[in-house]
Amino acid sequence: MRSAKFDALLSRYYTIIIFLIPALTIFTLFVVLPIGEAAYYSFFRWNGYGAPEKFVGLKNYEFLFKNRVFIMSLKNNFYIIAISLFVQLPFALLIALMISDKLRGAAFFRTVFFLPFILAEIVTALIWAYIYDGNYGLVAAIWGFFGAEAPFILGDKDWALLAILIVIFWKFFGIHMMIYIAGLQAISKEVLEAAKVDGAGPITTAFRIKIPMLIPTIKLSVFLSLLGSLQLFDIIMPLTGGGPSNVTHSMVSYLYYFGVMRMKVGFGSAVGVVIFLICLFIAIGYQRTLMRDDNENKF
Repeated sequence: MRSAKFDALLSRYYTIIIFLIPALTIFTLFVVLPIGEAAYYSFFRWNGYGAPEKFVGLKNYEFLFKNRVFIMSLKNNFYIIAISLFVQLPFALLIALMISDKLRGAAFFRTVFFLPFILAEIVTALIWAYIYDGNYGLVAAIWGFFGAEAPFILGDKDWALLAILIVIFWKFFGIHMMIYIAGLQAISKEVLEAAKVDGAGPITTAFRIKIPMLIPTIKLSVFLSLLGSLQLFDIIMPLTGGGPSNVTHSMVSYLYYFGVMRMKVGFGSAVGVVIFLICLFIAIGYQRTLMRDDNENKF
């Protein structure tokens, strides 16, 4: 005769299985199978019509890593990561420390700084494309005020990437600021009051109490920023389309332009596999190293 404990355990596993089946089915259909298909197609020279027949082995990958534009695209992604980690996130943390308390006007500034993130990436890019326009945009108006001829920033190989980095900074810093504010508001008021009683000023409190207690939140913010930087696409295409002379491509825009637009599905699949492996390696490596202690503390 089965015990009540055994029945309870069996019922628990039944519940887990019932809830897992739909999730695993969706994950398999929309994640595992597409990745497997992309890996399969990457070994063929295929334009997307009919069944892939011309097997080329690793030649798509060989060409990819010898291609100057892809190497430049990879570097651009790391420039985006650098501007996100070393400029955007510290600035977001600074602003969060300044407006996280219930100060006069803090809610207004939170809303203003968060508004850019609400805009869709396409809308953001179109707005900034107009701002950068050398004929009619804000840049043209400023240069015209001083009687100078306005530059076409997005058409200049030396300035186009910097222009995109400015847009990325403006667009996404607000969400990280809100993440930090949420983390700061979770800090116990008793701890902050005790520091104040001990004579700690705002700067000392920030560096000795708030930021150390915010480390798990900062790690999460860095993780999201890393993955977002590697997958950036929507802002680049309306602004420059990867130009001028292919100097502003990200890896994803490179895949779209040289894989999808040119009907080189096999080659584009190889690019997709490389992007997936880079994201997977960074995600697993980051969680196994920097976020390992946070994951262990949950259990």
